[in-house]
Amino acid sequence: MRILITNDDGVTSTGLLTLAKVLAKKHNILVVAPESEQSATGHAITVRMPIWVKKVEVVGDFPIYATTGTPADCVKIGVEVLAKKTVDLVISGINYGHNLGTDVIYSGTVSGALEGALLGIPALAVSAPIEKNYDYHQAALFIEMFIKDFDFNILEQFTALNINFPSGIIKGWKATKQSTRRYADRFEARIDPAGNTYYWMYGDIIEDDPSDDSDYNAIKNGYVSVTPITVFMNNDRVLMKLKEVENAAHKTPR
Repeated sequence: MRILITNDDGVTSTGLLTLAKVLAKKHNILVVAPESEQSATGHAITVRMPIWVKKVEVVGDFPIYATTGTPADCVKIGVEVLAKKTVDLVISGINYGHNLGTDVIYSGTVSGALEGALLGIPALAVSAPIEKNYDYHQAALFIEMFIKDFDFNILEQFTALNINFPSGIIKGWKATKQSTRRYADRFEARIDPAGNTYYWMYGDIIEDDPSDDSDYNAIKNGYVSVTPITVFMNNDRVLMKLKEVENAAHKTPR
């Protein structure tokens, strides 16, 4: 299988290189990733500016390219230019930190996978917990087995899988939904040496989704969370209600 690997942590990140090394034993690997960290860039793309692409010698087992672009840029260039549209699977990760609930809106990792899906290629976003000694090799072996056994034909067009690993021993994987996990933002005002005010953003995680099949509950129980996601954000239930309002408005005499 011809696999394009990207991320938002940068081309030298441990998660990316560990995954690439494991998969390179059985697959044709091409790495195209940002030259520096691009976390929380969402699905940004570079327009009206050049994107520099440079082959780098991080490891010698497969070609690795560093770019000045975003994760979405990396996938576009990787598929359209460097691989000449011969990519069977896009994997973004393994990311340093989970991408659960509303994280998918902000995540460059998730957007790298969704860009693959937009291009009509099966895609995975893969994320791990923030742990100093996390076993990325174990996670990479899981991904190796997952892509061997999984039938990607069940994925609909423009759909990717958002995969998150638990801490510790993996019990297996569960099909999950994107949860309502989100953040209560806080802003701490600070003063720089010149006397100007700036703000440091942080926040508290809100986890109030009781569903057993929500993404964060799966990883809390020791399972890998596998969530199908898409770039299209229609709310079909509200759309139906909106159509009812529209129809009623058209029938109301003026």
